[in-house]
This record gives sequence, structure tokens and C-alpha cells, in this order.
Amino acid sequence: MSEITISDIQRISREELSSQLLSPSAPALPKSIAIIDVRDSDHIGGHIKGSTHIPSSQLDYKVPELVRILNDKEAVVFHCALSQQRGPSAALRYMRERKRLLGLPEKGEGKTEETEAKNREQKVLVLDGGFVKWQEKYGEDKRLTEAYQKDIWEFGY
Repeated sequence: MSEITISDIQRISREELSSQLLSPSAPALPKSIAIIDVRDSDHIGGHIKGSTHIPSSQLDYKVPELVRILNDKEAVVFHCALSQQRGPSAALRYMRERKRLLGLPEKGEGKTEETEAKNREQKVLVLDGGFVKWQEKYGEDKRLTEAYQKDIWEFGY
């Protein structure tokens, strides 16, 4: 059993993420960040610009591929609608699979410089408040949100 638990997952606020996305040096989604949207049928009414939609129902077979594809990213941000269940669960699966595929040691095991470098290379984060909180502040900002439909969100989630 993996020692990686839900308490190991860090959160990122919508303000922190938006400032990284709007960085003057990054006209589009920075190459160092990946945003993974794990909403299922509720993936309507908009999404964070540059995010990748992978429904939570597909995670079982997509996570190993994600680990390989996103290995060069400094940060991977997961989110769902509220980031209370699907988003954190996806981040946890990703962290565990990454450790397994890259051969990272368990907590307390001997660590080599190589495994320490691999482990330091990537932060796995969950967007605090999910897309619901994101769209409240940035839904109509076309620099940050695509395909936004205000009428879907204006009366709450």
C-alpha cells in the first residue's frame, strides 16, 4: 500500500493559478503547467483555458499515460466542479502512479540523488474550490476561461 495520502496533496487558489496563467512571459498556458479537468457530465458551461478534459470515469486507464505525457511539467493541477472528491482523488491516483512508474521510494526509504531529483521536478496540486469558484471570478474573462455560458452558472451550481 502506498504511503501517499490525501494529506500529501497541496492546493492552489484560483488567484495563484490565474496569476501564473496571465504571466507576461506566458501568452498561453505556460509550458511548465498542466491543468487536468476531471468533471464528467458536468463539464458544460466552460473550462479553464488550455486545460485538458479527462472525465473521472476514464482515469483508471488514462493515469499511466498522463504520468508519461506530463513528466516534464513543473506542476499538474487537477480540478472538478468543487474539488472536494473527484479532483483530489484524481491527484492522489496520479501521485501514486507517478511514484510507481518512476520508481520513487516510499517515505523514509533510502533516497538517491536521482530519485530526489525526479520527485522534486513536479508539484501535484488541486484547484481550491474547483471550477465553481473559478467561474465566479474568472468565468467571463476570455483570457482565462473558454466556452463560458453564464446562464448555466448564474443561479449557482
